Amino acid sequence: MKGAVLILLLRKNFSRSSPIATARPFAYRNRALSCDQTSLATLAATHGTPLYVYSQQHILGRLALFQQAFASRPHTICYAVKANSALAILKLLAQNGAGFDIVSGGELARVVKAAKPAVKKTVFAGVGKQIPEIDAALKAGILLFNVESESELALLADRAELLKIPARFSLRVNPDVFAETHPYISTGLSAHKFGIDINAARAIYRKAAKSKYLIPTGVSVHIGSQIRAVDPFGAALDRVTSLIQQLKKDGITLTHIDAGGGLGIEYTDAPFDPAAAVAAYAKQVLEATDHLDLHLLLEPGRFLVAQAGALLTTVVNVKKNGNKTFVITDAGMNDLIRPALYQAHHQILPVRQTSAKSSPVDIVGPVCESGDFFARDRDLPATKPGDLLAILDAGAYGMSLTSNYNTRTRPPEVLVDGAESRLIRRRETIKDLFAPELP
Repeated sequence: MKGAVLILLLRKNFSRSSPIATARPFAYRNRALSCDQTSLATLAATHGTPLYVYSQQHILGRLALFQQAFASRPHTICYAVKANSALAILKLLAQNGAGFDIVSGGELARVVKAAKPAVKKTVFAGVGKQIPEIDAALKAGILLFNVESESELALLADRAELLKIPARFSLRVNPDVFAETHPYISTGLSAHKFGIDINAARAIYRKAAKSKYLIPTGVSVHIGSQIRAVDPFGAALDRVTSLIQQLKKDGITLTHIDAGGGLGIEYTDAPFDPAAAVAAYAKQVLEATDHLDLHLLLEPGRFLVAQAGALLTTVVNVKKNGNKTFVITDAGMNDLIRPALYQAHHQILPVRQTSAKSSPVDIVGPVCESGDFFARDRDLPATKPGDLLAILDAGAYGMSLTSNYNTRTRPPEVLVDGAESRLIRRRETIKDLFAPELP
């Protein structure tokens, strides 16, 4: 199996000078941008644009960083499916030892379709689990449920009893730890909808331990996403380990601790050392939990796939309004909503390297919204219709957040493996969009 061989080589030969250790797999070769050894211009000519492109080697390299950093402890890397749920990527990760973190019945179905054996290494989170989703997860035999409220735990107990399938669970506790990130993706404070007050958790565990169909298995914590400082992870786990010690006194012996995900990347052109970032994160997690004889669950998503991906787009028009210049592309906010939703920064590079003078432009899409932009007042070399641009760091929360707004079809996806590539999702058609409708 090619992917498994690559992981073994990475574990044996990994060094910071290795291409896998760099922040991104996209680089200019003979003045043309490539993903690994594959020309982006060739991919665009073959598959059209907008087009998502991912590096298989880069994804596996990031997974290997986590596996190496936590090799001293029993652990499972539960990839956060919401970051990028492409079946081919899920299959690739499962083949190389990953489990999954899911937040819906649909994501469970994706795991079953892509890698059914990995269901047993899958955790189910989310504040609004519904009865059909709970039942499907119980029948599938997932590792455990990360329960986010006392009422959800009662519902889980009812469904487990009805189906006669004991339910393993962790409480997702809210440690009230602040992590500096965008407010939309911060989850660790009492003001957020996620988790259970850590001060109330002990009593809930004690009550649940009396249930015939509930199995207290672990404790879970997740404080947010795109977190660059590692201290908050340690602070959150310190509070969790204190709870675990209290539960042990109550005769409740857990087997797992879920440290969540949230480790951030660098979206700008500032220096970024992914190996150092994982090492610093692992140091915090391992030190906070080193006195516990528990299986460690980790839920990276963005860190594994974001910088492995780019969105290719074609310039369709260059327009001036007064002193403003707009570069209009065939990709829109329905294809990549992060700039509109979070005011997120993505580097944008011309696929053909040029010495043309740069000037500030707004790079926008064709969607009928003023919020349809990828960058504002961004320096870009002079460009013309037909030129290709690459929007970097789009492997996470890019395709998974796409929509059909303005009745636009969603783009295809290509997975690159060195000098080879394969289509892993075809472009949608108008027929696809009309299929579920009843005029």
